[in-house]
Amino acid sequence: MKIRLIALLLMLVLALGVFPAVAQDAPEETFVTVMHYFTGELGREGLNQIFSDFQAESGITVFDNPIGHEDFKTTILVMAAGGDLPDMFSYWAGARTQFVVDSGRLAPIGEWWDANNLSDVVPASVAEGATLYNGERYFVPFGYHYAGLFYNPHVMEAAGITEFPTDWEGFLAMCDTLVAAGVKPFALGSLNRWPAQFWFDYLLLRTAGPEYRAQLMAGEVSYTDPEVARAMELWMGLVDAGYFVDDANAYDWTDAADQVASGEAAMTLMGTWITGYWDGNGLVPGDDYDFFPFPAIDEGISQAVVGPVDGFVMSANSDHPNASQALALYLLTNTDAQATWALGQGALSPNVNVDSSLYTPVMQHAAEVVAAAPTFAFNYDLATTPPMAEGGLNMFAQFMNDPSGYVSYLEQTEAVAVEVFQK
Repeated sequence: MKIRLIALLLMLVLALGVFPAVAQDAPEETFVTVMHYFTGELGREGLNQIFSDFQAESGITVFDNPIGHEDFKTTILVMAAGGDLPDMFSYWAGARTQFVVDSGRLAPIGEWWDANNLSDVVPASVAEGATLYNGERYFVPFGYHYAGLFYNPHVMEAAGITEFPTDWEGFLAMCDTLVAAGVKPFALGSLNRWPAQFWFDYLLLRTAGPEYRAQLMAGEVSYTDPEVARAMELWMGLVDAGYFVDDANAYDWTDAADQVASGEAAMTLMGTWITGYWDGNGLVPGDDYDFFPFPAIDEGISQAVVGPVDGFVMSANSDHPNASQALALYLLTNTDAQATWALGQGALSPNVNVDSSLYTPVMQHAAEVVAAAPTFAFNYDLATTPPMAEGGLNMFAQFMNDPSGYVSYLEQTEAVAVEVFQK
């Protein structure tokens, strides 16, 4: 069934075409084809400027093809299966990159990385966690994000909340205060499933710890373990207490952001890209929105932070490796390009030479939280393989429809894990 689906998707991708026909007629090494998932208005505007500046400086034309975030996940894997990848494409660091590395479709970049001294540009934590796979480098970081509890200060102040909790008891007390004030504590827009993952990530990390969570992501322990059940029970307790806005699966993440901005809800657990969205809507960082880290639950558990690292990888069968490397080097090392992208997207730059004073106070605080964290963990759908991620994301959607069925959902998800990891 899975093979037939992939074959059909491949036929569709090839039939439609993914790049302008003119690109195929361009002279050797004067162009590079790029596919990416940065389709939002801010993403398109930022990349258009960056690609234009690169072309003016290098003489290399960028033929880019933006594909929506969710469609991209399937399309790129189908193209990889067919050996029909663009010269470069955006991707998420973590298990998704490992999955494509294992297929043999990506070009290693270790020699190029060392020749350009890129370890002096990228912080060691990002370089080690995002770029290395099986002892070789394949991934060029472009920006990264941090997931925190982003809130509306006006709502919090109206409810008498001026200090934010660092432990679970204080967290629950804050939620009760908000409910008493007639405000839902949490907005969640899980229409596309993935926004719900951050709740599972943090609850598991704060109780079972990063090492156990890494084992779960690798298929080494079971979704039916007591550790996983406890995380789901804590989550269910929050839902049953009426802390979430109703019908989470009917909304997307921007709807949830709007609910917080309007005061319908006090906060949302989301990545720092929400700041780019709010900034674009005229909200003032620090005045109209801010964040605090997810609180501790169990003593002695490492306080990991969660987020994705976005970047670019290069096809192993690219006809334009030199042009690809030139663009990749520009994207990572040009501080103007890095600043343009970070400021427009609500992202943090992996380039240590970008002036941190350019960030808003909220983003400066986010950078400080990440820098101080003992562990940077990729969010769920980037920490495990794409087939397993599909099973887990389905579980989160089911859970938000009916939390009481979590035991059955965990059993179903473990059945997926058995198949994926051949337990």
